[in-house]
Formats: sequence, C-alpha cells, structure tokens
Amino acid sequence: MWGSPIAHSLSPVLHRAAYAALHMRNWTYESREVDEGGFDDALAGLDHTWRGLSLTMPLKEVALRAASQVAATAADTGAVNTLVRGPVGWTAHNTDVHGIAVALLDAGCHDTTDATIIGSGATARSAVAALASSGTRHITFMVRTGARPETVEQARRAGISVSEVPMGQWSRSDVVISTVPPAAVTGLEVFPRSDRDESPRTVLDVVYGAGRTPLQTAAASAGWTVQEGTAMLLHQATEQVSLMTGRPAPIQAMVDALERELALRRRQRPGAGA
Repeated sequence: MWGSPIAHSLSPVLHRAAYAALHMRNWTYESREVDEGGFDDALAGLDHTWRGLSLTMPLKEVALRAASQVAATAADTGAVNTLVRGPVGWTAHNTDVHGIAVALLDAGCHDTTDATIIGSGATARSAVAALASSGTRHITFMVRTGARPETVEQARRAGISVSEVPMGQWSRSDVVISTVPPAAVTGLEVFPRSDRDESPRTVLDVVYGAGRTPLQTAAASAGWTVQEGTAMLLHQATEQVSLMTGRPAPIQAMVDALERELALRRRQRPGAGA
C-alpha cells in the first residue's frame, strides 16, 4: 500500500489474510509512505519480485502515467488504485468502482436514480462509474467551490444529468456518497429525513478508521441506511487480490480478518465505531 497518509490503512490486514488463506506463503504486503513527488523514483526502484501495488491518495491520478496498459475503469475515471505487473509492464486498474458498487448493494441500495456525491475528485469519479452501472439518471455534486470539469464530463458521457450545489445544501437523493474528509461536510442539522413509505435511502461515507462520521450520525438519525467505508474497502480489496494473484479472492477469510481488526481497534479506542 502506497500513499500519504497510510498509517490508518486496513489494506494490509485484508491482503495478508487473503494470502494466508490461499497458502501463498511467499507473498507479502507492506505499507509505504509515498507522495506524488516521490512516486516515480519509488516505482523505478522496485525489482522483479513485485507483483502489484495498492494506491491511495494522493497517488490515484499520478500513477496513471506509469502504466503501459490501462483497464477500462481506470481510463473512464482517470484514477488508479491498483497497478499490476505483467509481461509488458504495469497495468492500471480502478477497483474502487467495484468496491462502491458492491458496498451499496450489500446495504440494500437498489434505487440510485437520484444521487448526491460530496466532492468531485478521484474517488468521486469512482462513485460516478459505480452509479452509472446501477442506472443513476441524475447526480448532484456537493462541492465547496466548483465540481472538477473532468468529473462532470465523465457523468455526462455516461448519460447522467448533473447539477451542483454548495456544501450543506441537500437535494432529494436516493443515495449520498461522501468522498471528502468528515469535517468538510456541513449543513448536517438540516439533513433530509427518509420517510417510511419511501424506498430505502442510503449513505456511504468512504472514510473509515475514526468511528462514525458526523454525516453517518446525521443520516442514521434521519432514518437512512448507513453503509460503512470499510465495506467499500473490503470489496475493492477482493478485486485487487484477484488481479494480483490470478485466483478468486477468499472473501470470508478477508471478512473475518477485517472484523477482528475492527474489534481490536474499538477496544483500543473506547466508544469508537468502524
């Protein structure tokens, strides 16, 4: 796992559990602090034993130029969270798209007709791709200044109409996906209620590791279904494991390891959630 910061990352827990379950005893998975300025040198310094890399912010865009081949999800989003080494070099993938899509389905979110995405960066584009695959017709980008043009264009290419609102101005949505730091989300005192006669409305906050976010708390109080960021993390990691090893990911072993680690972290931080 490369990125900055990465101390909170649960990716090593998931990948190591997968390798153990697959009896791949010679495989290791390590974390390394790498920023945009150091990425090229760090990648050039890898020897032939490296099979793949997981990437988080701020490397999701800079890594694209290192790839010899680009998978469809990475090309569509302009964002990379996985590099896999092959005979002709590195292939760029974006497994966050899969992670978001499956996390929403796991939460019972089947209606994404009208969606709100908080933020418009690399992770927001993964959310756009996931929503496009589930039939979303309209996306509202909630942003502090203005939505990034490439993110808006991606949504429009997928046939999705787009609007923009300032932070804290909530519109009617079936699903809300936050891709920004929790402190950036405002207006939670007027977060809309989900009425009992409506289809279930879902919030996914991709952030994890410091307990329930203010957005999640407000959504739960308003009757929304809350999906944890760790669900996205799990499912994007299962896709990474399959890409890197060429074998089906041992999902249950990864779930068990994740639950054990989350329980341990909760004990270490009394009162904290996932």
